Amino acid sequence: MRRAEATPKSKRLLGERQDPEDIHRRIFISLTEDGAGYIMWVMKAEIISIGTELLLGHIINTNAAFIAERLAGIGVDVYHQVTVGDNVPRLADAIRQAAGRADIVITSGGLGPTVDDVTVEALTKVIKKKLVLDKAVLDDMKEVFALRGSKVPPDSVRQAYVPAGSTIIRNPRGTAPGIISEFRKRLVICLPGPPRELEAMLDEIIKQIIQKKYGKWVLRSRTVKISGLAESQVNNTVQDLLRLKPPTTVGIYAKIGEVDLKIMAKSRTDADARTAIYRIEQKIRKRLKKHVFGCDEETLEGSVVARLIRKGMTLAIAESCTGGLLSSRITDVPGSSKCLLSGFVMYSNKSKGELLGVRRGAIKEFGAVSEPVARQMAEGISKKTKSDVGIGITGIAGPSGGTPSKPVGLVYIAMTGSRKTVVKKYAFRGSRTEIKFQATQAALDMIRLSL
Repeated sequence: MRRAEATPKSKRLLGERQDPEDIHRRIFISLTEDGAGYIMWVMKAEIISIGTELLLGHIINTNAAFIAERLAGIGVDVYHQVTVGDNVPRLADAIRQAAGRADIVITSGGLGPTVDDVTVEALTKVIKKKLVLDKAVLDDMKEVFALRGSKVPPDSVRQAYVPAGSTIIRNPRGTAPGIISEFRKRLVICLPGPPRELEAMLDEIIKQIIQKKYGKWVLRSRTVKISGLAESQVNNTVQDLLRLKPPTTVGIYAKIGEVDLKIMAKSRTDADARTAIYRIEQKIRKRLKKHVFGCDEETLEGSVVARLIRKGMTLAIAESCTGGLLSSRITDVPGSSKCLLSGFVMYSNKSKGELLGVRRGAIKEFGAVSEPVARQMAEGISKKTKSDVGIGITGIAGPSGGTPSKPVGLVYIAMTGSRKTVVKKYAFRGSRTEIKFQATQAALDMIRLSL
């Protein structure tokens, strides 16, 4: 990819440092817990996504997520994201507002050759600069169209007109150049909308420009994963950590059957960031103990498989309402064949009796969704396969089939081992898919904790 090049009428914005008069826009923070170390500022960015199709939901906005992730990786905090339609006045207002609360404004989209591509027009209204023809951009366009065996269409020539005094980022995968302008001592970076074009510019050029202007920072994160507790329970245990201020922060995120604590640390060096994260992670583990099952990409099923293999134990599963989902999650883990012997889907009462030995009397007296049936399913599958651990799951996943005494979401999960059989009763809420997933999550956690 070619480097950003300034045309004869453009200026370079690289290498400039913070103006002392603008120092009040930075938040200064001690980087270490004991008050020692150096001082840092919070560098803020705002993302403006442009396109009426985004507002209508016709296109999923993947660009904003990509930009935010990449900015976080170099220590830039994104405080606001805005989506604006193809309207010059509204877009101009959005740029002005963003520049009033952020150091860097990044727009995506609206740089194409059609009449609804209005980014450049809005930008010129904001920075009050005339459009000038950038010969280098036009030459690039001629080269691209020549390869297609044609000349540059008249409508496409407008892409070669850029605000005077801007830094131009050449586009290696398209015809619309990126544009960097300055407004009220803020950088306004305009990138094309097609993801393959935007991503290449951001990764190969824009990040380096930002780091050269504002200095290099490292942002690292680690997600601690928790099972068996509700979000409110986790929150009560780590409230003080959730109140931490930058450069090290902790966020709480609830998922179906899981709670995540995300630790983020910003520093000048990777080692300092990782050390800060490690200290917080140890505090979380000390408080939540057995409820922490992994970090980052680790999964609950992966944790279970690892423990079974490490202990040389085997597992067999009998599922009713989960329809094989637990077995599927286990087999998604590479190497699970070393511990999983069998997975049966026992959906009818007849199959429960014929294949697992569940007694008819138990089903007739207590119903298929009951503690005795779950117990006999776990013990039956374990006896049939000679496994060390047997799991039986029976429940009502809905949306129909519930009664006042046995509502939708009622699930019994039994686990049998060498010593005893344990049965737990759960009342899950949500859609059919969500109830099934929660049941498998609970079953996996039962196995994990037993090991």
